[in-house]
Amino acid sequence: MEFDIDHKTNILKYKLSLFLLLWLSQYAYTQKVFSTDHAYQADIKVAVVEHAYQADLIVYKVDHQYQAGKNNGLWFFTDHAYQADKKAFFVEHAYQSDLKIYFTENAYQAGWQEKSLMYLLY
Repeated sequence: MEFDIDHKTNILKYKLSLFLLLWLSQYAYTQKVFSTDHAYQADIKVAVVEHAYQADLIVYKVDHQYQAGKNNGLWFFTDHAYQADKKAFFVEHAYQSDLKIYFTENAYQAGWQEKSLMYLLY
């Protein structure tokens, strides 16, 4: 009888640990972005281009943090700078930017066009 209780306890601990690990992992690599009002506050300067072929990264804005990806173009915009992985300042012209992005309406289109710039968002 005692073995049975210990075994069930161990299984319960294992399941709880696995659940916590999976739950926490969703926050480890999310691409959370905060849009700053001033360039000096930003980690990166971003220009939004009119066409996907002009972009270094095609971005899809997700509605919830858990939907965001790990540096794959699925961005969640935070309300506060302290919640973000990266702070971005949006510039008017592409030549002023570190990164050119295009906003898509389809999540499956999100991703890097210019993989050599991926380091900017790590």
